[in-house]
Amino acid sequence: MSVINIENAKTNIGQVGFLDVEIDPTMDLFHEIERLKKEKNAIVLAHYYQEPDIQDVADYIGDSLGLAQQAEKTTADMIVFAGVHFMAETAKILNPTKKVVLPDLKAGCSLADSAPADLFRAFKEKHPDHVVISYINCTADIKALSDIICTSSNAQKIIESLPADQKIIFAPDKNLGAWLIKQTGRDMLLWNGACMVHEIFSLEKITRLKIRHPEAKLIAHPECEDPLLRIADFIGSTTQLLKYTQQDDARSYIVATETGILHQMQKSSPDKTFIPAPPDNSCACNDCPYMKLNTLEKLYLCMEYEVPEILMDESLRLAAKKPIDRMLEISRAAGLI
Repeated sequence: MSVINIENAKTNIGQVGFLDVEIDPTMDLFHEIERLKKEKNAIVLAHYYQEPDIQDVADYIGDSLGLAQQAEKTTADMIVFAGVHFMAETAKILNPTKKVVLPDLKAGCSLADSAPADLFRAFKEKHPDHVVISYINCTADIKALSDIICTSSNAQKIIESLPADQKIIFAPDKNLGAWLIKQTGRDMLLWNGACMVHEIFSLEKITRLKIRHPEAKLIAHPECEDPLLRIADFIGSTTQLLKYTQQDDARSYIVATETGILHQMQKSSPDKTFIPAPPDNSCACNDCPYMKLNTLEKLYLCMEYEVPEILMDESLRLAAKKPIDRMLEISRAAGLI
């Protein structure tokens, strides 16, 4: 591959989102990625919603809390983040001296996009007596405007760590926030944001699935809408859903979250059946279009050429780090990590 082609591709990253060059189709990408890990002291962190090939080459697969922990403690020189943009930002916030790369810069998040920083700042200023707890699925700008970050794994413990009379703004996910109000009894002020993946599930289709598979348990992520959560047999974070299927006695499950997690569920429980909950469209399963922008080819290219790289203004990084540190501190005290 010529230097000119690579340099031209690098100048176009801002437009296309990734290093757009052709690679040898006969290349063993699994072997090359392992080689690059060793040569560059790189670690590949992947979210459960990534495609199976990416999960299989990752050094660590997890949900937002687990990925934040791994990013915090890694000794690697380069963090290759196979996930979406806010996750790679979080890794950079925790590792200012390390190089953080993302296979595709356009791997964004509909939930993070639902909270523009300028509008959220104005909203926060109207409620100065409220503590801001923000779900980790938000931009660095929103993190910098927050007091504590949370994930779906630790949100309840974080809310319960605050005095009962403390007023709270919860952002950006209204569905997770509404579920947490029920769990904690706290009257929180919710930002009106949502995840497109978890809002598109069809209650009607899921109900029909339950009739066809009466033995199957419905398990759901708390980002789903309330009518679905009301009929779920178990509600939990991505990791909690995975653990539930490993420990529970049922033989089949209808899974209401992004379909990427089914790869790990099937690997850890090969004798069980996992049915993706159908969305309210013509598709049979519910994929996150942003998560699926990352491919094994893009992962290899970003490791080989170390772009696209996540860069961040230091003042923003420090402001965003404070609420993440607070989250990790409370999680440790609660025995979650």
